[in-house]
Amino acid sequence: MRSQSCQGLQSRRHGPLPGALLLSGRCRGHRCPSRCAGRAGRSPARSGTGQTVVDADRRGDLMKQPKVDVLIVGGGFMGSASAFFLRQRGKSVTLLERDVIGQYASGVNFGNVRRQGRHLGQLELANRSRALWQRLPELIGEDLEFLPSGHMRVCYREDEIAELEAYAAAPQARELDLKIYSGKALHERFGFLGPDVKGGSYAPHDGHANPRLAAPAFARAATRAGARIEERTEVAHVEKTGNGFEVTTTDGRIFTADQLLITAGAWGQKLSEQFGEPVPLETNGPQMAVTEPVPYALPTVIGVFTKIPHEVIYFRQIARGNIIIGGGFRSKPDMINRRASVEPRSIINQVQQMRRLLPGVGNLNIIRVWSGIEGYTPDSLPVMGRSGKVDGLFYAFAFCGHGFQLGPGVGDVMAELISTGATSTSISPFDIRRFDIRTDQVSKAS
Repeated sequence: MRSQSCQGLQSRRHGPLPGALLLSGRCRGHRCPSRCAGRAGRSPARSGTGQTVVDADRRGDLMKQPKVDVLIVGGGFMGSASAFFLRQRGKSVTLLERDVIGQYASGVNFGNVRRQGRHLGQLELANRSRALWQRLPELIGEDLEFLPSGHMRVCYREDEIAELEAYAAAPQARELDLKIYSGKALHERFGFLGPDVKGGSYAPHDGHANPRLAAPAFARAATRAGARIEERTEVAHVEKTGNGFEVTTTDGRIFTADQLLITAGAWGQKLSEQFGEPVPLETNGPQMAVTEPVPYALPTVIGVFTKIPHEVIYFRQIARGNIIIGGGFRSKPDMINRRASVEPRSIINQVQQMRRLLPGVGNLNIIRVWSGIEGYTPDSLPVMGRSGKVDGLFYAFAFCGHGFQLGPGVGDVMAELISTGATSTSISPFDIRRFDIRTDQVSKAS
């Protein structure tokens, strides 16, 4: 199967669909009215032959853009949310995105707005983000289809129930209000679960939202607030200067700012490496599928807690009846051409695991499959916070396949950190300085 171009996969309401990265096909032309912003100037002189004559100094002046407080590289959920919250704090902002807003991991993920199951050190940030999810319509003026449906994390083995109980008892998880189910109580409360399911942990305040809407909505809100968003703008070179940062794009424009925030997802380490801070980043392609619409019967998000890779599955049903499925074997993206692929064995495995979990599901038609490009660190924690080597440089990338719920919180925290020099939410576990990289170590990212 061959995908359409990204442009062909857009809808007026939802923007780029998750299939934008599916299999093959490059995005075709994209007209961005803001692309030429700042290029206007007096008419250049012409030679006797009628050709335009622009000297080198004049050319540089034409291509140099107005300096801003903060320059953001990367237009996914983290970058767009950061742009919005920085504008709320009065900072002038320009965001550069190589392709289109939300095209990669931010727009093709599962859409899980969950806190349970996260690394305990992430929960403070996740709690801050959850409070923002509840307020998003009033904050950004758009609905991301957030539904606090609850999240059920189930397991197939008795010893795994003990692990779920230990997590629920941790002080950091107090705000999640987790409830453990097992035995008869489990199947009375969740009668659709199969007999192999031994227990589960239910998070009543978790839920799901539409990932296609998130980054574009925040980018539009940031634009309305005064931020400048530049799509189809690829960075060629970035450097620290005496009075800030200078970024040169492939079309020759020069962007300058006092501070620089890198939110480039799976490509973030390519930029951090230029500042002497390499990250051992690996890239993977999540496997997603969606079924035909069926009668609504699954009010909660369900995921399997297991250490066996092929048993990993998670799914949610949206209001129109479609069931969105994720999990299983990941693919290896083509990082040069920026394409992700779907693993047929993963989709087959998802269907098998779903029938194990929900014996009554019957035969469902899979109507679309897709993948994306995500960055993973060795400890499965993101890179977030200030640079350990360069003043004025900040990072928020590599969220290891579970950054969607964190998006609003990341934007809010990074805006606070950049604006005030500190943050009221602990992000120390995500410090880039935790990586002690040998000089001969080469990142797996390409």
